Amino acid sequence: MQNPSLPRLLLLSFTLISVFNQVLGDEGFCSASSMLDQTDSSSKPLYWKVTSPTLSPSHLQDLPGFTRSVYKRDHALITPESHVFSPLPDWTNTLGAYLITPAIGSHFVMYLAKMQENSRSGLPPNDVERLIFVTQGAVTLTNASGISSKLVVDSYAYLPPNFDHSLKCDGSATLVVFERRYAFLDNHITEHIVGSTDKQPLLETPGEVFELRKLLPASMPYDFNIHIMDFQPGEFLNVKEVHYNQHGLLLLEGQGIYRLGDSWYPVQAGDVIWMAPFVPQWYAALGKTRSRYLLYKDVNRNPL
Repeated sequence: MQNPSLPRLLLLSFTLISVFNQVLGDEGFCSASSMLDQTDSSSKPLYWKVTSPTLSPSHLQDLPGFTRSVYKRDHALITPESHVFSPLPDWTNTLGAYLITPAIGSHFVMYLAKMQENSRSGLPPNDVERLIFVTQGAVTLTNASGISSKLVVDSYAYLPPNFDHSLKCDGSATLVVFERRYAFLDNHITEHIVGSTDKQPLLETPGEVFELRKLLPASMPYDFNIHIMDFQPGEFLNVKEVHYNQHGLLLLEGQGIYRLGDSWYPVQAGDVIWMAPFVPQWYAALGKTRSRYLLYKDVNRNPL
């Protein structure tokens, strides 16, 4: 005799398989947004996952106490669900989340600035240089001479130490900001720079397959640089880096695996990483789309 509950079990099995496939999503990560947002990602703004990450706080509200963030002696992974925003000192109508500061062991500061309607930036402390990179919206940069530049997504500006400037936003914008106390050298000065990633040339990467662009000149006046590194799915760093430089990293697009010391971390767009000097580090891109990350690196100064 046929079991009357068999059709019901089969229907339940097919339903569970369908739900599992939806949750898994195209990129292989368990993703609530794959069910909530079926819009073609090609219609989204560039770097939209930085401000709307797959594993956003709203998607983790049913997991009390859970975070992917990790802090260790020689590295940290800071993920979006653990960001804490508060008013930025000397900025108006702007919330900031400090992600890397000297308290973690770094010699630079990295933070997100969320500018709202009619917002304006403050100035960094004396002798501190600043670089801003726009991930959402647009801002207007004005210097002391009254010359203005509009910065949109994927554009950036370098502001030398003690350079008078202001950033204004009429709508909303999200900026990644790097600041550090400038290491002065005799007869060397830096210059105000405004640019965009797509205008920077691809540089040679001997022995590597990733694509590299640098946002600042490689010349001696500049004591740090910002690299934009692109990996196609399956590509990875050939060298297993261990060096004296510090890094601050924001994954702008894609997903992959990052090795830091003896730990291996799945990472995705919106994640931030701090790497102390001499921590072993390595990255591999996964998924079906390009990985792109923005990387701070100190350069051109004697470690002593």
